[in-house]
Amino acid sequence: MSPAHILVVDDEADIRSTISDILTDEGYAVTVAGDAADARREVQRAAPDLILLDVWMPDIDGITLLREWTDAGTPDCPVVILSGHGTVETAVEATRLGAVDFVEKPLSLAKLLRTVQKALDAAKRTHQTGRGRRQRTTSLTPTGRGEAMRVLREQAATVARRPEAVLIVGEPGSGRSTLAQYIHGLAGNSDHPFITLVGGSVPGENAAQVLFGIGTAEQNEAGIIERAAGGTLYLRNLDELHPAAQRLLAGALEQGSFVRVGHADTVPIDVRMIASLSPARADKVRPDLLSRLAVLELRVPALRDRREDVSELLRECAEQLVEREGLPFRRFGLTAQNRLRNYPWPGNVRELATLVRRLLVAGGAEEISLAELDQQLAPPQSGATSLVDQDLLGMPLREAREQFERSYLSQQLALCGGRVGQLAKRVGMERTHLYRKLRSLGIDFRQVAEDE
Repeated sequence: MSPAHILVVDDEADIRSTISDILTDEGYAVTVAGDAADARREVQRAAPDLILLDVWMPDIDGITLLREWTDAGTPDCPVVILSGHGTVETAVEATRLGAVDFVEKPLSLAKLLRTVQKALDAAKRTHQTGRGRRQRTTSLTPTGRGEAMRVLREQAATVARRPEAVLIVGEPGSGRSTLAQYIHGLAGNSDHPFITLVGGSVPGENAAQVLFGIGTAEQNEAGIIERAAGGTLYLRNLDELHPAAQRLLAGALEQGSFVRVGHADTVPIDVRMIASLSPARADKVRPDLLSRLAVLELRVPALRDRREDVSELLRECAEQLVEREGLPFRRFGLTAQNRLRNYPWPGNVRELATLVRRLLVAGGAEEISLAELDQQLAPPQSGATSLVDQDLLGMPLREAREQFERSYLSQQLALCGGRVGQLAKRVGMERTHLYRKLRSLGIDFRQVAEDE
């Protein structure tokens, strides 16, 4: 089954970009519009499955646009209202006009994702009664013609035929979510739910409610495991799941069932579990939980380890942005492609997609120049002198070597997005020795170490 298509309508470019990135990471297909006129065009061009609609916009407000759509009977999809100035009156009016929910700004990531999933699930149930429009038939496939991705797709096909839990190991941004959906589709579950639970979105104090649901006289709500029944539950960033949630999940998997909060009856687990984590953070997961979710394991290669796929990814990403968002077509010449094949890609495929979007949004000549490309890539850390600009031959050997190491490691650290663990792999040093070297050269890595 193809990913749900979500239209984000907001006049603030930063918010559009943030929501788009978040939803894209979750596996949704996203288009954006900056005002009502753009929103009308996007709805006519490709009917969305869900619309996130801002109230305050420069031409007409979101409530007026929603009223217009309601009167016309289109589009045939749920609408969630977004507002930084939420009032009871606005929420009531939006609900009267057919909005399925109301989310206030500043947006909570956890609430936004829950609202989106809830709206799409409700729409799916409505469509199954016969009132929905035709389903799309395209599906996500991990891109790449190189040997590494060919082998990964073969492994995914083998894994998909088995019912056991799957652990996907790979760096953030490497395409773990795409692989999870690919397995779901290959398993013949296209007509069954694929629900994503983001590890960091589950607070410890109500982890049981999120996982297992609530069953009391006052409230009866299914948890995330029950909502995924018959399909796939994708635990994205398992390493960020709160320890309390890990403990509860490990116990439920051991028992093969769970109990809703406030209820006594057990509910059997009827779901395919797929989890993902970063290889550097496997120690953040309880061993008993990890062993139950790693029955089958797949490793997604980092983009820097499959450079032969970069050109195809650039082309595919640009074509999708042109088709989905109407951005001007631009292509990468051979010089630009060679430059990007040798770039370390600390953010992996996600960074590549962001780079392509920035270049297409900026516009310009059809062929992207090397100079324009270099302006968009990660700059060296401030205060780090370019190696090219240093007269190392005019220095004594010891001083030249120290200067070279300082500049080399500073600029490599910038290219790795400030991640010391990734820097260790890139330069081929053991992490403890690398920390000692950075300290001796006066390179500030303390904040980076805290972030890791």
